[in-house]
Amino acid sequence: MKLKNPLLVVTDIDKSVEFYKNVLGLHKIMDFGANVTLTGGVCLQTKETWMAFIDAKENEIVFGGNNAEIYFEEDDFDAFAEKLKIQDIEYVHPVLEHRWGQRVVRFYDPDRHIIEVGENIKAVTRRFLDSGMTEEEVAVRMDVPLEFVKSCKE
Repeated sequence: MKLKNPLLVVTDIDKSVEFYKNVLGLHKIMDFGANVTLTGGVCLQTKETWMAFIDAKENEIVFGGNNAEIYFEEDDFDAFAEKLKIQDIEYVHPVLEHRWGQRVVRFYDPDRHIIEVGENIKAVTRRFLDSGMTEEEVAVRMDVPLEFVKSCKE
């Protein structure tokens, strides 16, 4: 068994493709009309074809459930957070820092699927090390093994 791709049902595939391109920098790698695969493996499927696939009625497809998300990591989190400020998006929450030090932001795509973008965890480690913390202090702060912290220096 091998996981291939997450698939998101969308109401307007062109609008969604543009959103993922403009906000996250993803591009089409396969376009079957009613189904598009983007870089990173995210697939978009039109609501109409999805309803036919699962034999669903209109009211059985619900958006904005706030019960799942698509997660991305960004190496240059500060630049990404700045880029978001000029995008037309609805935030779930602005940039925040989790207890282990990773900065994240969550927002909705056009169909209210939650998108999370987090600071690359190795970048978090390097940020703490660059601030003068010891490897041991970083491991405690991030609640990760010391070996992981050491591997992030390479």
